[in-house]
Amino acid sequence: YTFLVPHDVKGLAEVMGGDKALDQRLDDLLSASSDLGEGAAPDISGLIGQYAHGNEPSHHILYMYNYVGQPRKAQKRIRQVMDELYTDQAAGICGNEDVGQMSAWYIMSALGFYQVEPCGGIYQLGSPIVEEAVIPVGEGKTFTIRTHDGSDKAIYVKKYVLNGKQIKGTTITHEQIMAGGTLDVYMTK
Repeated sequence: YTFLVPHDVKGLAEVMGGDKALDQRLDDLLSASSDLGEGAAPDISGLIGQYAHGNEPSHHILYMYNYVGQPRKAQKRIRQVMDELYTDQAAGICGNEDVGQMSAWYIMSALGFYQVEPCGGIYQLGSPIVEEAVIPVGEGKTFTIRTHDGSDKAIYVKKYVLNGKQIKGTTITHEQIMAGGTLDVYMTK
């Protein structure tokens, strides 16, 4: 449960010794051996190192890289999960589908954003795989996500542009989405 602090990621970083320390702990989690030994629970699945994507309370962890100034690491790992742990086959997800969270993570990540802290109204930006998605947001408005120059190799984000203005950082608010408009995401290798 070390990383189960979605409500205060910056506080977690501070307790660990700063952004570099949290960055290192995330790297260590993802590069550790995936061998859980004989006594491991049989439902632990979707392992990348000791990160268990099949366990829904872990879903925010990859986006924590954004908080420590390492969005490329987040983008790489998010794409790895989408590519390796989801398929279009029967039983094409790891873990079990607790109230739709496995699918919700994929849909939100495919769109390019995810809400780490569920009550804060702020989404962390990631690496979208959709070419274009149009989301009705009410009152006749839509929020459109468009990717430019995306490919299997171009998984990193060069810049995010919201309604013609480049976003500084890696967040978008719920209010910005609900206001409608367009998020253009320019991809690179």
